[in-house]
Amino acid sequence: MTANPRIEWKKIKSGGPSYVFFNNQVVGDLMNRADILNNPSLIIHNTSRTDTATYRCEVTDDIGKTPGEISIQLMVQVKPVTPRCNVPKAVPVGKTAVLHCRENEGQPNSVYRWYRNSEPLPDNSKSNPKFVNSSFTLDPKTGTLVFSAVTKSDTGLYYCIATNPAGSAKCGEQQLEVYDLNIAGIVCGALVVLLVLVLITLAICCAYRKGYFSKGKPNGKSYKTSAKPEGVNYLRTDDEGDFRHKSSFVI
Repeated sequence: MTANPRIEWKKIKSGGPSYVFFNNQVVGDLMNRADILNNPSLIIHNTSRTDTATYRCEVTDDIGKTPGEISIQLMVQVKPVTPRCNVPKAVPVGKTAVLHCRENEGQPNSVYRWYRNSEPLPDNSKSNPKFVNSSFTLDPKTGTLVFSAVTKSDTGLYYCIATNPAGSAKCGEQQLEVYDLNIAGIVCGALVVLLVLVLITLAICCAYRKGYFSKGKPNGKSYKTSAKPEGVNYLRTDDEGDFRHKSSFVI
């Protein structure tokens, strides 16, 4: 191997490779954040999520051959931020309830776990005898907790924790209340509305019969329009069936 090899560092992402170290100097988006040591090692300062990539070091001799290269996968980890949690305030017994938990800053992507009254919920209620009376499923990748039919035992304080290798974050507790539907009250309410509509209809019919909604008669005498204008006599001439009118005055 030559005594003065040419060393190049490349950053490889989905868009293709780009130079990091070329012609004995740092270039590209790492120009002011990276250094090269003698061995040669690449040191990146103040890393960010955009630095996640594969870095390849290529060593080339004087005649242009590349006798050696090495690739290193760098994953910059970012702690999750406080997730956004959405919990319905009240749901009737037997209805579906969906709880959402999500955050988009963590690197790598977070996984999610829901808690009820500080107790972690499994991915499926049927997998744990403690939750046999519930009917929920949890997707840890999306943070969605779905109750197919809530029961009174599902009432409680819910919160979610997002976790990745860099750390975790929790949203605040939110109350979910499950209540019974008052069937008798709903039926009575419907009957009251129906009774009110019947009474209104009867009142309108009585008002029509008593003439409260009839149009008023016009005052004064009514006159009929004469079929023939006054002062005009129609005289028959000797011509066949020919009529003509002449003006005349009747005294």
